[in-house]
Amino acid sequence: MSRTQNLRQNVVNQMIDGIVQGHIRSPLPSQAALAEMYNISRTTVRHTLAYFSQLGVLEKVNDSYVILRMPQVADGFECINSSLDDQAKVFERAFFQMINQKQLRAGDSFTELQLARTVNVSPVVVREFLLRFSRYNLIDNVRRGQWCMKRLDRSYAEQLFELRQMLETHALSRFINLPAHDERWLQAKELLSRHRQLRDTISDNYRLFSLLDRDFHGLILSAANNLFFNQSLEIISMIFHFHYQWDESDLKQRNIIAIEEHMAILSALICRNDQDAARELHCHLDTAKQSMINSIQQHIA
Repeated sequence: MSRTQNLRQNVVNQMIDGIVQGHIRSPLPSQAALAEMYNISRTTVRHTLAYFSQLGVLEKVNDSYVILRMPQVADGFECINSSLDDQAKVFERAFFQMINQKQLRAGDSFTELQLARTVNVSPVVVREFLLRFSRYNLIDNVRRGQWCMKRLDRSYAEQLFELRQMLETHALSRFINLPAHDERWLQAKELLSRHRQLRDTISDNYRLFSLLDRDFHGLILSAANNLFFNQSLEIISMIFHFHYQWDESDLKQRNIIAIEEHMAILSALICRNDQDAARELHCHLDTAKQSMINSIQQHIA
């Protein structure tokens, strides 16, 4: 199959998804708008519209195309291309990476089409991700297709840490009571070893702590065996692991302190000392909370 034919078939599949999910409505946008939406030429748009017209999905009325019937899966093609689920995973990683690398900052505006082009995924994938992510109140839907990164305030941080403390304190108590043969005890030992290795090379690798931090809190939360607890790690990752809106002037020192606090928690856990583990966890969360509040206040100042 030629590259041009494969592109056209992919566009057909994407437009079917767009129509079915209500992102493309009748009458359809102009050919120029569709070309921009899918980052394709107007020639490809014309071929796609002609294809749908032949199937009876669309009909040309004056200068516009209207939807006669909803397209079916059978109207599309079996293209060798990433599924929407695979694209969604790619885009989520890329979106977090853009924030981590300061390509997206508090107050920045962006469009779904810009992100779709940057990551090379369908605009449908981008919109669905942003709509789901907006429930965390970190982005605003300015108007259809355009979004803005919000600025955090102290109240937001305090509410978030209140939730985090409840979840992780409960999960820690469940971790202590895991049976001796549970694989998470071995994972805790391995995680402690990884912390020691990073501590020894922290001067050059302090930015690697974000991944270690995610694994640490993910392991603690996993002990609750609760799907909703695991999902809470998504927002924790967004705020803390990707340093959203944080001042990085003392990032290395913060990470050094966090590593030592993690190691204290893990050591107490491995020794089955529940009181020490709980005390060290509260200390760690208090430190992280104050660091974030300080960063927010410095940003506002």
